[in-house]
Amino acid sequence: MTCRIMHASKKFIWESSERDMLKIEGLNQFYGESHTLWDLDIEIEQGKCTCLMGRNGVGKTTLLSCIMGLLQPASGNISFKGAPLLKVSAERRAPMGIGYVPQGRQIFPLLTVEENLQIGLPVRRDKKKHIPEQVYELFPVLKDMRLRRGGDLSGGQQQQLAIGRALVIDPELLILDEPTEGIQPNIVAEIGDIIRKLNKDIGLTVLLVEQKLPFVRRTSDKFIIMDRGRSVAKGSLDELSAELVQEYLTV
Repeated sequence: MTCRIMHASKKFIWESSERDMLKIEGLNQFYGESHTLWDLDIEIEQGKCTCLMGRNGVGKTTLLSCIMGLLQPASGNISFKGAPLLKVSAERRAPMGIGYVPQGRQIFPLLTVEENLQIGLPVRRDKKKHIPEQVYELFPVLKDMRLRRGGDLSGGQQQQLAIGRALVIDPELLILDEPTEGIQPNIVAEIGDIIRKLNKDIGLTVLLVEQKLPFVRRTSDKFIIMDRGRSVAKGSLDELSAELVQEYLTV
């Protein structure tokens, strides 16, 4: 896979000969009169951890909402493992193998940790009725606190619970929206280790939305930068130059 960046014209050419887990073509979206996604073309390569980057308000979460069926795009196509997604209802996308950890975690605070995790079981393709032991191995704190209410956990523990809940469905693609937001540094490091383990040891494809550059460099293989609803740069992490960071990511 190669990435060529043409700075003079601000055009970027992405050439891929490998299978894409997720493919977005010509996606457009609006909020009222505001055009939020502009002819967006993105490929998420199978088996890689790809970070979607950009300043606040450039359309990253809007894109994830379109992928998960929470918003219907105005035009364009989204496919998962070659199958079209746009006519698939939101509730049917998790059973296809897409795990989603939204910004803000959105756990159920009055349910126990165990009950939060059990929510994902009905959509498992193998119909298993028990929380996979692997989830507790990745997040031992969840096993220790499985009978406590989700709302009683710290922010970092709630984030681990949200990731664990997504893993319960046995996904092939894991999408995480700002998993380090509001999390203490030691838990951020643990989450980074787990993302690397899931991606490198287990082979899970990961799409990560993240702002913290050190975390991105530690966890990701590839990057995509969005600006004003468009994809403006993409490539391997060693191609994420200081020039790109200055132009599109610094505040």
